[in-house]
Amino acid sequence: MASWIIPALKAVLPHVGTIISAARPIFTKPKAEGGSVGLSVDAPVQQQIAELQAVAAQNDANIRELAEQLQRAVTALEDAALEAESRAKRMTRMCMTAMILSVIAIATSLILLINR
Repeated sequence: MASWIIPALKAVLPHVGTIISAARPIFTKPKAEGGSVGLSVDAPVQQQIAELQAVAAQNDANIRELAEQLQRAVTALEDAALEAESRAKRMTRMCMTAMILSVIAIATSLILLINR
């Protein structure tokens, strides 16, 4: 019924930790200095901006990788669905053939019993 969920989870779960760690930026704590306010506040802000840009770039790479893996998983699922549909059609044909042969066998045995 939901046999496609397990391969999809196996493809996605190893990368969840990486995605979460990349999406949660680690900000630097501003140092409490008694010096000039303009320069000491501006440096941590610039460093935070640089960290955000680095995290955004890594997040972009992780999302691209995840999208590629998801595309491969979807393709594999589509192939498996087509194969399952083909098997189901083949089994339906075999069942119909078996039913027809059973009806013929029953009819033949009834005719032989009546003619006795």
